[in-house]
Amino acid sequence: MPGGREFNPRGGSVPELDSGATAWILTSAALVLLMTPGLALFYGGMTRSKSVLNMMMMSFGAIGLVSLLWVFYGYSIAFGDTVGGITGDLSAAGLRGMLESGTEGGIPDLLFAGFQLMFAVITVALISGAIADRAKFGPWLLFAGLWATLVYFPVAHWVWGGGWIYELGVLDFAGGTAVHINAGAAALALALVLGKRIGWPKDKFKPHNLPMVLLGAGLLWFGWFGFNAGSAGAADGAAAVSLINTQVATAAAVLGWIVVEWLRDGKPTTLGAASGAVAGLVGITPACAFLEPLGAIALGLIAGAVCALAVGLKYKLKYDDSLDVVAVHMVGGIIGSLLIGFLAVEVLAGEGNAGLLYGGGIKLLGLQALGVVAVLAYSFVVAYIIGFAIEKTIGFRVSPEAEVEGIDTAEHAESAYEFSSTSGGGGGGAFAAAGIAPSAKPKSEPTEAVSEKVAG
Repeated sequence: MPGGREFNPRGGSVPELDSGATAWILTSAALVLLMTPGLALFYGGMTRSKSVLNMMMMSFGAIGLVSLLWVFYGYSIAFGDTVGGITGDLSAAGLRGMLESGTEGGIPDLLFAGFQLMFAVITVALISGAIADRAKFGPWLLFAGLWATLVYFPVAHWVWGGGWIYELGVLDFAGGTAVHINAGAAALALALVLGKRIGWPKDKFKPHNLPMVLLGAGLLWFGWFGFNAGSAGAADGAAAVSLINTQVATAAAVLGWIVVEWLRDGKPTTLGAASGAVAGLVGITPACAFLEPLGAIALGLIAGAVCALAVGLKYKLKYDDSLDVVAVHMVGGIIGSLLIGFLAVEVLAGEGNAGLLYGGGIKLLGLQALGVVAVLAYSFVVAYIIGFAIEKTIGFRVSPEAEVEGIDTAEHAESAYEFSSTSGGGGGGAFAAAGIAPSAKPKSEPTEAVSEKVAG
């Protein structure tokens, strides 16, 4: 279970449930689900106007597909009885035997399964940002199902379900390795498989709707309290520590990112503030229950600044990660996981788990590094193989014509915004639909087409 608590989701049932813990995890599960629509808004606002629906559909498609796979076999692979520390058995496939039982943590087995389902959903959805503007929806769903089956479910078992990483003593409270490094490495693999967008990097591909980006980031920030504090498994002291550390680390990361922008570019941006918030949330995720608040602030500042600088890697290394999933999630997850080895407080992280700056030795840092490398390498290799196989068989990338003319129309027969006239007159789009006639321009003033570079 997130947080490394001694917790058997299918064994050691008790007759009475803890109503407080149950209420908290019910709430937390709903908060974590809200993060995926929040992610859809965050990613959707950063894309061009002609591909925003495709981008958001990737997140909603992940909700639909992964939810079913989790019930069929995903939960059992992740949290079933371990088979050699690599995968869970299939004894809980279909969530059998979980209708009336409780758990050591005082919450129903089904609730634990439901809470963990929300983690699986958003992990898959995170990957999609790297391939914005150029991926077919059907092949994306195929990739999402295969990657969840072959990578996320087993890695969740390694980290939280009693697998080999858990047994080694690697600390990951809420998903630095299992969620963010896992998704970031897969995002890098897919970006390499699909190749660069037409016109990249010469064209800047500016976000088409920054208010949408900020709204999405705000929903992610809100939902992340369920993600981190909910991973305590109860409304207890670990949840309280996780909540305050999540808040202050994220706040520090916002400042860290925009200071880098200010010094480098001369202006702080709303996109930078939103991206800095997400970088801070990612960085604190694995460490939120193991640090004191001052350590969380330090972690947030580092994550915000380093992730802001890491965005430039794609231009130097020439891989087209459309929405900076690698820079924010993979790099942020690495930072948070490794800084546990420096900043962990023994009274919170457990006996023998003090960080280097709190009197501990090098062992914990070494274990954290091992967990980072193992998950990153496994996810990257398997994601690359899956993506490559899909591209070479049914095709993963849309045609050049669809990419230029609009992936939303090509893949979904829809467009997010209607700028054309709805009648023979001069009124158009939202004005006409609302029955409002926009004021006519003077005849001497020429009418210019909307620039794609401005409108997204």
